[in-house]
Amino acid sequence: MKKKGYILILIVIAQFFCTSLWFAGNGVMKDLILVFQLKNDASANLTSAVQLGFIIGTLSFALLSIADRFSPSKVFFVCAILAAFFNLGISWQGNSLVSLLLLRFSTGFFLAGIYPVGMKIAADHFDKELGKSLGYLVGALVLGTAFPHFLALFTTSLPWKLVIYVTTILAIIGGLLIFLFVPDGPYRKKSLGFKLSSSIHVFKNWNFRAAAFGYFGHMWELYTFWTFVPLILTTYQKINRNVSYSISLWAFIIIATGSIACIVGGYLSLKWGAKKVATYALAISGICCLLSPISFLLNKSLFIVFLLIWGFTVIMDSPLFSTLVAKNADPKIKGTALTIVNSIGFALTIVSIQTLHLLHTYINFTYLFVILAVGPILGLWALYHKKATH
Repeated sequence: MKKKGYILILIVIAQFFCTSLWFAGNGVMKDLILVFQLKNDASANLTSAVQLGFIIGTLSFALLSIADRFSPSKVFFVCAILAAFFNLGISWQGNSLVSLLLLRFSTGFFLAGIYPVGMKIAADHFDKELGKSLGYLVGALVLGTAFPHFLALFTTSLPWKLVIYVTTILAIIGGLLIFLFVPDGPYRKKSLGFKLSSSIHVFKNWNFRAAAFGYFGHMWELYTFWTFVPLILTTYQKINRNVSYSISLWAFIIIATGSIACIVGGYLSLKWGAKKVATYALAISGICCLLSPISFLLNKSLFIVFLLIWGFTVIMDSPLFSTLVAKNADPKIKGTALTIVNSIGFALTIVSIQTLHLLHTYINFTYLFVILAVGPILGLWALYHKKATH
């Protein structure tokens, strides 16, 4: 096996192992609520704590240029160990809501040194085939996202702490794989020092800015769709009372299909270019947003097919936008660029999710997801309203 292929496999495995921490709490949420006598709204708060931790973490890493000033492999390893430690804390019997929120926040904070830094490591090892490489990398994250829905099929027969122990061990192994076997890449250019202005100046490059805003439009839709997939499936069953299916199983399949989409998109980018493939994916997922009210009128088979298409295209463009961001950033601040774009993008996910939760009270649920089309529309506009990205 060629050295590059070997390194890519290790990065992908490590990324999946470590990002499984992201949704470990979701996989045992019912048990956490029962064991620690939490209120039902604790689920949303604990999930948001991880997102908030990741946002603040990525912002801090970007402002301090951590991934550019220090060895990305070592940063990944240290953050994997710390994130695993805070994840393990969930199993402590003396936890309260406050301590659980702090543990999930801290896990999210150190995930900032895993997901975007993993992309930085890949960008340092791959140049011409970066789109394909990031496709595998984001595909690993997608599987991590779908994992709790898969676990939901089995948690009734497994001790809930086992899920925490396993994800903790996987994260440690993932960190060790990077530290021991993935050196800093040949395309890495070490930053000369800390520059607070780096995270701002990076947006002066128009091509970078266009790619970043395309990514922001994509993120407005992505996590909100993933968050609401179980509720979309539940609502369809309520409307069509004669329809029956496993919500956990189909939520897992619909989200997990995105991992295949990321890989397919990466290979297609080698032939057609990252921007063109990202454009098609963003446009199709945007059309799915607009057609979502009609989907509830379809028969079961067509409804599932519609959600599979949506789940496929809603994430397909993510590694491609990251490719465009990496290629249009100054090599000396590539890690900072990827990290700050991730930070802003994930901040938008909270705004999007909370907006739909708020509007849910005033708008019929079947029409709610038309609002998500705003993201793809603005993303496409950002990509094409002036000159094109490369």
